[in-house]
Amino acid sequence: MVFSSIEFILYFLPVFFLIYGMVPKKYKNMVLLAGSLIFYAFGEMEYLPLLLASVVTNFCFGLYLGQGNRRHNKRKKLFLIAAISGNVAILLLFKYGIGEAGLPLGISFYTFQMLSYLIDVYRGEVRRARSVVNFAVYVTMFPQLTAGPIVKYGEVRKELKDRECTPAGIQEGLGTFILGLAYKVLLADRIGLLWHEVQVTGFESISTPLAWLAAIAYSMEIYFDFYGYSLMAVGLGRMLGFRLPENFRTPYMARSVRDFYRRWHITLGRWFCQYVYIPLGGNRRGELRTVVNLLVVWLLTAVWHGSTANFLLWGGLLVFCIIVERQAERLGIGKKLKVLPHLYLWFVIPITWVCFANTDFSQLLVYLGRMFGIEFGVPIIRGDWQNALADYKYLFVAAFFCCTGLVQKVYCKWKDNILVKLLLAALLWMCVERLFMEGNNPFMYFRF
Repeated sequence: MVFSSIEFILYFLPVFFLIYGMVPKKYKNMVLLAGSLIFYAFGEMEYLPLLLASVVTNFCFGLYLGQGNRRHNKRKKLFLIAAISGNVAILLLFKYGIGEAGLPLGISFYTFQMLSYLIDVYRGEVRRARSVVNFAVYVTMFPQLTAGPIVKYGEVRKELKDRECTPAGIQEGLGTFILGLAYKVLLADRIGLLWHEVQVTGFESISTPLAWLAAIAYSMEIYFDFYGYSLMAVGLGRMLGFRLPENFRTPYMARSVRDFYRRWHITLGRWFCQYVYIPLGGNRRGELRTVVNLLVVWLLTAVWHGSTANFLLWGGLLVFCIIVERQAERLGIGKKLKVLPHLYLWFVIPITWVCFANTDFSQLLVYLGRMFGIEFGVPIIRGDWQNALADYKYLFVAAFFCCTGLVQKVYCKWKDNILVKLLLAALLWMCVERLFMEGNNPFMYFRF
């Protein structure tokens, strides 16, 4: 079951919130846990025992790590290393071993979430969870279970024990959910068709302008697909009484690759920063060590997404750009430039997304060749890019406009206005109609 499906919107969500709203506050976690497990079972019933075993095991790990004196205890440190190794080993086993037939839904996200909990408890930054139900809700909460955002235990610890589910929160959360649904169904799924059409046509025969148009279309598809999911997750959390962390902050308005990835998938970047980059020394031990630390972080980020060579190339290109930007910043280059940094970003990012999207390395090289006008002896379809632009021009305009963040600003300012509420209702109706006609399209990040 996915958020952008008729089953979720018209059946699961109304029934769940009817029950959730009726039960007393002390039973809401039990209802949320049961609803989350049912939600997960609809998508991955065979992996539900693995999820439950992970929850119970890591809850017990946390009990041990959080008891008594947390400092200068070699036994606990060794135990933490063993617990981390066990969790990572299971993740790697499914990603690169027995999981080739299908990765357990959400395993990358809930594993990182539990690792953050264990490390924070060991460090003494949060108190250990004493209720297995509360801990299970933290891990399995259906709004963020399958694709994040990656929530730290300290961010929701108080709300797990005591939260308010108010009409204002439900209204605000529902509006955010509808915006995310519209981004996914009406924008990401539609503009992404251009990328899929190019794949069917074959990379060798497309023109250079079409290669760039399709690359930008994929850049928009993956953004509004994942951003849409994140907005839906935040909206659902708000309806439940939780405030989940922001996961995107207008990344395509950034002025550098460094800035882009501070705004893109914020909770994953935060996780690698707090649990890998800073423990390695961050930027405190000189420029050479900083570069090495960045290489480690981006290697792990690439491996987290996949084991094929295209992900290593994707991560390598990004870390190369980040290192070059750091050196340019140290030399004071580019501080007074206004438009050029944005053009640079819009040149680099589509190239990196092409590397991300093509797991077949030979086809990736063909596509990159077409982007830069390299011929392959196959006749080019003349005028293909004009036809594509004619078909998708309005979607491109809508995508560029929505990238600016103006939609969110207008919504936040006028969300109580009756016209905005009517517009949201119209967007919901359009999404449901589209889903009835064409069915749901799974979220792209489910496979990571």
